[in-house]
Amino acid sequence: MKYSPKDYKSEQLVRWCPGCGDHAFLSSLHKAMAELNVEPHNIAVISGIGCSSRLPYYMNTYGFHTIHGRAAAIATGVKVANPELSVWQISGDGDGLAIGGNQFIHILRRNVDVNIVLLNNQIYGLTKGQYSPTSPRGMVTKSSPYGTVEDPFRPAELAFGARGRFFARCVDVDGPNSVEVLVAAAKHKGASVTEVLQNCVIFNEGSQSMVATKADRAKNAIYLKQSEPMIFGENNEFGLMQQGFGLKVVKLGENGITEKDLLVHDAHCEDNTLHMKLALMSGPDFPIALGVIRDVEAPSYNECIYQQIEEVKAKKTNRTLNELLMMGEVWEVK
Repeated sequence: MKYSPKDYKSEQLVRWCPGCGDHAFLSSLHKAMAELNVEPHNIAVISGIGCSSRLPYYMNTYGFHTIHGRAAAIATGVKVANPELSVWQISGDGDGLAIGGNQFIHILRRNVDVNIVLLNNQIYGLTKGQYSPTSPRGMVTKSSPYGTVEDPFRPAELAFGARGRFFARCVDVDGPNSVEVLVAAAKHKGASVTEVLQNCVIFNEGSQSMVATKADRAKNAIYLKQSEPMIFGENNEFGLMQQGFGLKVVKLGENGITEKDLLVHDAHCEDNTLHMKLALMSGPDFPIALGVIRDVEAPSYNECIYQQIEEVKAKKTNRTLNELLMMGEVWEVK
């Protein structure tokens, strides 16, 4: 059976603020699932607490709206209990990286086959505008009226530090790229992280202004494509080259520079040094990297668990609980 996006939509009224980036992302997720063509009853969407964590209500799939910061633990349990399910974890930057930060790094370290979506609007929206773990230093919010005095987490840096094998990035309103990276995340065997740069129209309007429109992205973003040169710009006039241990932006045609001189993207490279540099680029000197930045296969936790169980069962002679209880020295109390 061929599924369409509407097959993944629930009948629930979508309750997000008008203009919230979650609306656009939800549409992209429905389209990505239709492209993957996984039966709705073989999908589980797990969330924590926050604006974005309402998303399971709007899916015609299995879903679990859990507790703050614990979506990764629940998603791990779901995947290990039923490895045939396609499991998606939906978290905001507060839910996923503050109280859920420890859960985040360990699901990546273990490489559980869960598709983690981090909707990053750099603010706590549900609780009305406090700064979050990704809010930039100096940001004025209701909980930092004189500006934050903390440096933020950079999700890619945190993911790579936890030995993450898949990292992609998209913009909430950029449907085509969002669908593309979500499909790639689902096809990756192991933990995947997709960071969604999201705008909060109420408490952090304009936080993604550099990539908010198609014209903005043409000037300020680079779409990374596997095995293709790293080219960007409104007319594809710029590119990325290596300079020492870092990167530099060059203009094609100047000093005889051609496409052949540019770096070629390899998301499958085991060494994540270049992936890290690409993921941490930011304006105005560098473009913001969008697309699949890293995609490296490795044994997943859920596969290894079942393999270990079978190996132990093959070595053990005890097959029933009674046999296990009666093994070794036993005695009867009268």
